[in-house]
Amino acid sequence: MRTAYSVETVRAAERELMARLPEGALMQRAVAGLAAACADLLGRVYGSRVVLLVGSGDNGGDALYAGARLARRGAGVAAVLLAPERVHGGGLAALRRAGGTVVRDGGAEELILRADLVVDGIVGIGGKGGLRPEAAQLAAVVARSHAAVVAVDLPSGVEADTGEVRGAAVRADLTVTFGTHKPGLLIDPAREYAGSVRLVDIGLELPAAAELEALQDVDVARLLPEPSAESDKYRRGVVGIVAGSARYPGAAVLAVAGALRGGAGAVRYVGPAKDEVLARFPETLVSDGGPRKAGRVQAWVAGPGVGDDADAVAEALEADVPVLIDADGLRHADRDAVRGRTAPTLMTPHAGEAAALLGVRREEVEAGRLAAVRELAAAYGATVLLKGSTTLVAEAQGGAPVRVNATGTPWLATAGSGDVLSGLAGSLLASGLDGRDAGSVAAYLHGLAGRFAAEGAPTVAHAVADELPSAWRGVFPPAYPSR
Repeated sequence: MRTAYSVETVRAAERELMARLPEGALMQRAVAGLAAACADLLGRVYGSRVVLLVGSGDNGGDALYAGARLARRGAGVAAVLLAPERVHGGGLAALRRAGGTVVRDGGAEELILRADLVVDGIVGIGGKGGLRPEAAQLAAVVARSHAAVVAVDLPSGVEADTGEVRGAAVRADLTVTFGTHKPGLLIDPAREYAGSVRLVDIGLELPAAAELEALQDVDVARLLPEPSAESDKYRRGVVGIVAGSARYPGAAVLAVAGALRGGAGAVRYVGPAKDEVLARFPETLVSDGGPRKAGRVQAWVAGPGVGDDADAVAEALEADVPVLIDADGLRHADRDAVRGRTAPTLMTPHAGEAAALLGVRREEVEAGRLAAVRELAAAYGATVLLKGSTTLVAEAQGGAPVRVNATGTPWLATAGSGDVLSGLAGSLLASGLDGRDAGSVAAYLHGLAGRFAAEGAPTVAHAVADELPSAWRGVFPPAYPSR
């Protein structure tokens, strides 16, 4: 499990550790990792040209000490001081002893444009808002250069706790972060500025409960349902699908496709697209009535492509089983009805749908995804999976860490992809996973399947569904391809 902690938690852990270590020892642990990462990125350190963008405080100190190490290995290192009166004295002295120079009275632009590597040590993890004008001008020059860019702990100008970018910011090729990931390194839009992320262990002792967590293969493999010798289709779970309409029959087909590959033993379909569903998936159990007459299920998926059929969505919400609400179902889901449910509810909006539910502009949701998913979960008393470039899963109570999905590809932004995800997550609900696990495991497998289906080129939703078995098998170690 990859975890991320808030700035407050990180600073408390740093203070506790520094109290037990000799002065400066913790910084040197971080600097050693930073300098090694810079050297790896350069490939050949001797003769390379390195520019340090140095702000006040420890982030600037880290950059200066790392620059000193590179200078001792033969790099030409120059430091641009944005706050000379508050520069880290020990770091600056170390750089000068190693033969590094300080840029004064202009000249920074030319050096940056000629650099092989730029080290961003302008602002630390406590920074709020975009960069100040002088730093923003330097970030613009860096963007025009051909230099590799390494950010110290976090790209300057992005917000560590939220992933928000409120103004100009540095775009890094590599971010070297210390002790633990920060939420902003895992959540867009800030994640886009971080590039690759390298974690340097500096010995922090962190609490068990993180701010964010991201599942890895081993976590997903542990959560996936496994049939036993005594299993039958009903013991494995039955998922009901309320989807499709005369205008959108494909939504039903795709939701059923995802559900059939999600671990449940059977899929019941309710809706006007039964002929299309049976033509593609004859194993589906279809019903002519609404959800009340469909027979027993362990979970419902309600909404993909239902159009104006609010009654079917309402019937599904009345059932005393977990319900996943998606797409058109989100428009029809009464907030009080959702809050009043005793069984779990999983909502799966994209940013536009979340914005409509919250009464804000889509841009606000996309700029502050973590705040939006938490607010929506609290407002509806439901688990919420917020789809998008960074998929987040939050519980209503807010006690558990928000889950962030680490898989996926931009090619998943294609019609019907969300219907496949809904069916998959609903099937996992029916097989016994809770809303948080079902949503995050489904997002993980869906992202992997999207990668397999696309292979760097455009793909379509039904191809993503077809790749779900490969994604399922892919999370297990090579020596254990199946259970």
